[in-house]
Amino acid sequence: MPVGIASIGELLVEFVSTEAGGGHRRVGTYTGPFPSGAPGIFIDQAAQSGARAIFVGAVGRDAFGEVVLQRLREHGVDDSLIAVDLELPTGSAFVSYNADGSRDFVYNILHSAAASFLVDDATVERLLGFGLDVVHVSGSALASPEMARKILHLCKALHENGVRVSFDPNIRKELLGDPGYFGIVNQLIDICSMFLPSDADAEVLFPGEELETYAASLFAKGVEYVVLKQGDRGASAVHRSGEHHKVAAHKVQPADPTGAGDCFCGTFVTLISSGFAFREALELANAAGALAVKKVGPMEGNSTLATLKAFVAGRA
Repeated sequence: MPVGIASIGELLVEFVSTEAGGGHRRVGTYTGPFPSGAPGIFIDQAAQSGARAIFVGAVGRDAFGEVVLQRLREHGVDDSLIAVDLELPTGSAFVSYNADGSRDFVYNILHSAAASFLVDDATVERLLGFGLDVVHVSGSALASPEMARKILHLCKALHENGVRVSFDPNIRKELLGDPGYFGIVNQLIDICSMFLPSDADAEVLFPGEELETYAASLFAKGVEYVVLKQGDRGASAVHRSGEHHKVAAHKVQPADPTGAGDCFCGTFVTLISSGFAFREALELANAAGALAVKKVGPMEGNSTLATLKAFVAGRA
């Protein structure tokens, strides 16, 4: 039976400015709505990589919610634990690109339906009955204190029942001053089996340390894999056995970087949990991240496993 993977957190629609440099401060044209939310991008890619996928989240009873649900259903994601809030709207994000490639976002998450999901005993039982092997958390979901509390509670309950936790810290700079933020991050690190930071995340969490150094401290906590996403420098990964792999970045013409890290994570977590060899899982995850940036829209560049294999084979 295919590996069972769950993701939990925010579901959004995203609108992308068609003009660079405006920073949302002048009248402009936007394209969208694109289904989005880091945990949603992850689970869509996990499903396309071969996982039995299920999502815990919420949308509003509106057209934007239908955009998100339709995409997840189209790719086989089980939406039975996605609540539909009758009062609050579906979350949204507006993104504008700058000349240097950086992005400016305007979010509506805290005052949206995003956190309106349940994490009660029935949710835990439903997930265990699904045959869940892994639950994934993106640190973007910790932006909402209510959502962070629910996520930590659910992950601890599932972990106690033998479900592995994968964690992409996806650190949000606007939360660095929140005294409770790193407490939750550290609690998730303490129970995760797969830890998947970016270079920027690692520099915040382990300033000045090399991968091998902080990986050793994480292995002592029980982490199995530490996978470092390095953007245009590829990716590096270490297993607690000492096995270490590095893969080079693919040369592609980027159209939109949003979601690349989530596609990487969705692919790696699915494949390594499905018995793929460590290096092959890393290579295919690296390919997923590369293909993700070639299309505008955070989920539009998600790829099937067959597409990823063909892309990697073309480079050999």
